[in-house]
Amino acid sequence: MYHHTVAHASSSDGVLPLAHLTSTGGLPARAAAARPLQQRRMVSIRELPTASALNRCTSQRMPFTRTLNPYRGCEFACVYCYARYTHSYLGLHDPVEFETKIFAKVGMPRLLRRELAGTDLTGESVAIGTVTDPYQPAERRLGITRKLLGAFRLVRGITLSITTKSDLVVRDMDLLLEIARHNRVHINMTVVTLDPALARGLEPRAPRPDLRLAALATLRRKGINAGIFAMPILPGLTDSHDDLHALAAATAAAGGQYLVADPLFVRSCIRPTLFAFLQDHDPNLLRRYRRVYGLNGHLPQEYLHRLRERVNKVRAAHGLLKGPAPAPGGHGKDNSKP
Repeated sequence: MYHHTVAHASSSDGVLPLAHLTSTGGLPARAAAARPLQQRRMVSIRELPTASALNRCTSQRMPFTRTLNPYRGCEFACVYCYARYTHSYLGLHDPVEFETKIFAKVGMPRLLRRELAGTDLTGESVAIGTVTDPYQPAERRLGITRKLLGAFRLVRGITLSITTKSDLVVRDMDLLLEIARHNRVHINMTVVTLDPALARGLEPRAPRPDLRLAALATLRRKGINAGIFAMPILPGLTDSHDDLHALAAATAAAGGQYLVADPLFVRSCIRPTLFAFLQDHDPNLLRRYRRVYGLNGHLPQEYLHRLRERVNKVRAAHGLLKGPAPAPGGHGKDNSKP
C-alpha cells in the first residue's frame, strides 16, 4: 500500500517516513494517537499521518491506474457503503464509527507534490474518492481535496476523475478548468434516487439529490465532462423502470454525458446499517433481502440480466453513454456508445 518512501518527513505536517509506520504498531496505533482537529456534535475529525499519496491500482477491471483518498471514514453515513470495512484496519469495528470518527490525511497534498515531481504519470488515470467521499463535510474547513487538485495544475497528459455525492465540488471549478486545459477531467456525481425522503434514509448526511443534479448542470455548463453514478441500485427501492427512467431523464436534463449503474452487493460490513434501515422502512423488503442475497451477498444472475436490460433501455432512450470515455490505451471499457 505504501509504495513511496518519503525521506526526512515529520509528523508535524501529517507526513511520516515509511519506517515509522512499521515501528509504531501500524494503522491502529496511528489512529489511536491521531491528533484531534475538530469535534462537531457526535462527529470527531482527527489527523491521520500518512507516508504516501498516490496508490497504484493494477487491476485491468478498474478504469484508473492510481487512486487518492484524502479521508478515512465518511460522515455522509450511507447505509449501503461498502467501505465501512476499511475502518477495521484502524482497529475500529463498530459500524457507526465509520461515520462518526473521520480521519483526515492533512499531509497528503505535500506528499502528492513530492511524488508528482518525481513521477511521470503521462497516459495514466488518477481517481480521487474511490473509497470515501473527497467532498464530505470535513472538506469545507480542511480543504485537502482542493489542495490535491492544486498539485495537479502543472501535470500534463493524465485522466483525472472525482467521484462524489456533494455539490461542494463546484467550489473548485477554477482548478478543474485549469487542469482540464492539459488533461482529461471528469466528475462522477453519485445519485441513487431522486426521492428526497428515500435519499435521506439511505444517505442521512449527504446533500439532497437536487443539489447534486444542480452541481452536475453547473459542471457541464462550464465544459467539464460529467455524468451520474447510480451506484448502487437497490432492489425493491430504486430498480423499477420508472425510477431508472426518471434518473436518466434528470441526468440528460442536467447535461450529463453518461449514466453508470451497478446493483448493490451486500458485504457483511454493511448488513447492520442496511438491515436496520430496511427494518424501519419495510420489514417485508428486509425479509426479501435476507432470502435473495443469502450469505454470499450476490444477486441471482437472472435478476442481474433483467436489470442490465432495463438500464440499457433508459440509457439509450436519453442518449446517455455507459460511462466516461477512457483515455486512449488506458484501462476500462469502451463507453463511446449508449
